[in-house]
Amino acid sequence: MTAKHGEVGHKFGGDWTERKLDVLAKYLRGYTTALKKTTFEKLYIDAFAGTGYREVRRDDEGDSGNLMLPDLAGPEPQALLDGSARRALATEPRFDRYLFIERDAARCGQLEKLKTEFTPLADAIDIRQGEANSGIQALCSGSWRARRAVLFLDPYGMQVEWTTIEAVARTKAIDLWILFPLGIGVNRLLTRSGNIPDSWRRRLDILLGTQDWFDEFYKVKATPNLFGAEEERVVKASMETIGRYFIQRLQSIFAGVALQPAVLRNSRHVPLYLLCFAVGNDGKGKDIALRIADHLLNEVR
Repeated sequence: MTAKHGEVGHKFGGDWTERKLDVLAKYLRGYTTALKKTTFEKLYIDAFAGTGYREVRRDDEGDSGNLMLPDLAGPEPQALLDGSARRALATEPRFDRYLFIERDAARCGQLEKLKTEFTPLADAIDIRQGEANSGIQALCSGSWRARRAVLFLDPYGMQVEWTTIEAVARTKAIDLWILFPLGIGVNRLLTRSGNIPDSWRRRLDILLGTQDWFDEFYKVKATPNLFGAEEERVVKASMETIGRYFIQRLQSIFAGVALQPAVLRNSRHVPLYLLCFAVGNDGKGKDIALRIADHLLNEVR
């Protein structure tokens, strides 16, 4: 994709990035159209842009929250945030407020430039510098009786905490689009032997909100050998199993979840993320939201 307002353009990750943003943009248009005549305050929330992805580490005791493929390091992800932010601001009918959470001060400065590009919306744009998990949890703790929102969680590693996703679900007012780091994160931490460093286990616990994932992702199978004895071997879960497990986790806390997320792959056809959708409110709009999301996800599967 091509970055705008003066920054260097970057081609990042192939066409899956554009497809992801197209899905988001189409959903946002449908969302604001559906809520146009309601009295709810409508918010768009974008988070997890500056989460330390330039500090790539790969060692047993490293910060697996920042673990990712080499081609994800560098400035390109900022262009993707810029794309999602601009598409949200261009949505018609418009949202009432736009909240962008960004840890990096320099990127906050870049986002501030959007206020000059979208001058009529300047007063509605709220850019907050800070850590996304704490920022979202604080936002969700308030009253949501008169508010509705779409939240886009687009991490470039494993920074999302399950406690944050739970806080979103508890509002019963936020529709969630989230990129789950399937191949870029989780699958890379699951060693074939099942001997996983403690720091990686803790990261998976935080991401999935439980320690039960180990028994789901690893099975011990016994097979007879030529001498009549049985050999035991550890079998690691497939990416499909991992993805299905995350969808089930979402189902345990949200009113509705799209059961067939889109698999986003790189140019070598390797799965990187699952683009997942969950609807917060269990009212009459739930089925409509799921139908729209399913249709859009089907376009990029």
